[in-house]
Amino acid sequence: MTVITRFAPSPTGRLHVGNLRTALHNWLFARANGGRFLLRIDDTDRERSEERFVDAIRADLAWLGLVPDGEVRQSERFDRYEARFAQLVDAGRVYPAYETPEELELRRKVLLGRGLPPVYDRAALKLGEAERAALEAQGRRPHWRFRLDESAAIEWKDLVRGPQRFDPAALSDPVVRRADGSWLYLLPSVIDDIDLEVSHVARGEDHVSNTAVQLQMFAALGAEPPAFAHAALLTGSEGKLSKRLGSLGVDHFRETGIEPQALVALLARLGTSDPVEPFATVEPLIQGFDFARFGRAPARFDEAELTALNARIVHQLPYARVAARLPGGMDAAAWEAIRPNLERVAQVGDWWSVVEGPVDALAPDPEDRAFLTRAAELAAGIDWSSDPWHALTAALKDETGRKGRALFLPLRRALTGREHGPDMAALLPLIGRERTVERLTAS
Repeated sequence: MTVITRFAPSPTGRLHVGNLRTALHNWLFARANGGRFLLRIDDTDRERSEERFVDAIRADLAWLGLVPDGEVRQSERFDRYEARFAQLVDAGRVYPAYETPEELELRRKVLLGRGLPPVYDRAALKLGEAERAALEAQGRRPHWRFRLDESAAIEWKDLVRGPQRFDPAALSDPVVRRADGSWLYLLPSVIDDIDLEVSHVARGEDHVSNTAVQLQMFAALGAEPPAFAHAALLTGSEGKLSKRLGSLGVDHFRETGIEPQALVALLARLGTSDPVEPFATVEPLIQGFDFARFGRAPARFDEAELTALNARIVHQLPYARVAARLPGGMDAAAWEAIRPNLERVAQVGDWWSVVEGPVDALAPDPEDRAFLTRAAELAAGIDWSSDPWHALTAALKDETGRKGRALFLPLRRALTGREHGPDMAALLPLIGRERTVERLTAS
């Protein structure tokens, strides 16, 4: 069997972090099994779907490196939905219902008031042809429901949640088509999964009850269903479902300097038994991806954890991966010297200005002035071809007897204007002889 997964967003808004995690799960599973990952644009809602959101979805996936192997748009498949819909109507598995939303809501409140589950009572199935004709003569147009088979429990083995069981009698026959002819999510999705030969569907646990009714739709259409994996939903760092997660998307992460590799590394492991690790490439995540490693507990998304992970990944990024984002004149040696002090690549410009100057040196302590003057004299005469920092500090140590903080800190303060920063052995060759002597003299 060829593994085929799909990510199926609706282009009615921007993707948020939960959507991105679902896309990543499907992409990783496909790659781990030598399969294909499809992007399905669920744009059946013509009023709310916008082309700018389609473009944004593609761009967001590309930023994360989740390039699909194919793309399908539901708006181009209406003829197929019509044909399968007619098949289900003829088989008696889809039927018209004429209740208004207000009538349905009233019935729901009555059932809840009696302590009963608000399950649709199938009143529409009791209507005769004359009654239906009379309702339509009044201007009512039917919505359409899929008739669940109540003869046996709905069961499947979920790849994350394990054995699942639903009593169809406890579920309402789901609406699959509105009175205006537009489609709801459930049936077109099943038709697409059949036609695209989708083998695995990974999505959030909020879709578990949808899966129960969709399994009957697969059976009614004479098709084997895909395997399902329902991951626990993300929660915020405060330990409960957070509205903020719904607003965190690629734009937010890009604007705050998060590398796509960091977001991928975090989202791939959240909710699993595996540790979150700073993988700068995706290959280890692909190799280790397995739905059996996911737990049932909510997955905690913490931006502080992401920021820390981002810094660890930045420290690994090779020059070739970041060269286009670096200041002009900055080479590989400069990047390797500065990157251990960065949380985000965008911070590199601040440190590069320390190299190129001018630097606002910190005022030296009075007892350090003569020391720095002598350091300038020695810096002018040492060999700069190999390791000028250790040559300079060794000469100063021999002459002055200084060591440790008393030796190194006055030099760092004079040369960089800071008390902390990159390894001076790597930084000093970048500053160069002329600027070094100038800064030490000025102090």
